[in-house]
Amino acid sequence: MSPREKRFWSGNIAIAEGALAAGVDFYAGYPITPSSEIMEHMARELPKRGGIFLQAEDEIASIFMLIGASWADAKPMTATSGPGFSLMQEGLGIAVMTETPLLVVDVMRVGPGTGQASKAAQGDLLQARWGRHGDQIIPVFAPASAQDCFDLAVFAVNTAEKLRTPVILLSDELLAHTWEVVEVPKEVERAERRRPAGKEPPFGSEDPRLPPPMPRLGEGEALLVTGSTHDPWGFRHTSDPAVHRNLVHRLWEKIWLNKEELARFEAVGLENAEVGIVAYGSVARSALSARELLSGKVRVGVLILKTLWPLPEEPIRELAKTAKMILVPEMNLGQLLWDVERIVQGSAKVVPFSKVGGGIPIYPEELAQKILEVWG
Repeated sequence: MSPREKRFWSGNIAIAEGALAAGVDFYAGYPITPSSEIMEHMARELPKRGGIFLQAEDEIASIFMLIGASWADAKPMTATSGPGFSLMQEGLGIAVMTETPLLVVDVMRVGPGTGQASKAAQGDLLQARWGRHGDQIIPVFAPASAQDCFDLAVFAVNTAEKLRTPVILLSDELLAHTWEVVEVPKEVERAERRRPAGKEPPFGSEDPRLPPPMPRLGEGEALLVTGSTHDPWGFRHTSDPAVHRNLVHRLWEKIWLNKEELARFEAVGLENAEVGIVAYGSVARSALSARELLSGKVRVGVLILKTLWPLPEEPIRELAKTAKMILVPEMNLGQLLWDVERIVQGSAKVVPFSKVGGGIPIYPEELAQKILEVWG
């Protein structure tokens, strides 16, 4: 077999195959468009590869099944869309507090509420970051192609294992149902969670960048796994401010202090760009095509963000040093926009471009026209 084989996959199938390649062996989920093909693919493939597939009664049950499976030493994942993602937020908060590695794929569609089922949108970005209550942080990654869907699924599973955290992969309907050639390596990295070496606390670490070891249930550890405030050994302290401060700072810092290692982005033509486009997901493809349309008229650079939280800020700052205008196209009313404005701090003109409803893509011609209108 060649080092990289070519496959013809949709974005949804590429996500499922990437997760399988990274060692996912447990899936619990509930069907919801436009993510259902991920669940269907896992239902077919997991049993063939020695894994376990369960269709849960709803999304709430799904996320808690993942937590239980992870503590039983599985590498778990699920996939959903906006309404189901909303139902999973409490479970994700528990996973943060109990430091449970798992992967949730959200294939975005038009909302709020039931919205327009199976129609593409990007309205879940801020929910992915801040959908839980309290001080918390979850890594969020966003593919822009079927190849990204495979590669970032592998990276997301490994991030969950390395940092002992839930991870969110934020796709959208256009990516989910676009079929493309995906190059699949013969071998991919399979990260494994750290195990106790002697008597180590299961919920404490002296190195703020390093997660604590995660024991296996059933191996004799006296474990209390609780969503309440707890000390490094798992004992509840629901009134002690010092214990809570230490805990939430550590939970935050083990992600934030590793943000450079988590940063994934693609920069195209930023060196001497007069105009920059900052985009993610399927919209990034239109941004690249708009750059080609404007070749010879305006020097356009495109920054494709594949890590959406913690956000890679430095490439945005670097873009603002050369570009006098930065266009931020999104299939929502402007969610990434706020971050770009905050980071740029007035050194470049930040221009929003929003389109919502009906799942209608942002077309390259629209972006090119917007740039010409504003740039003059």
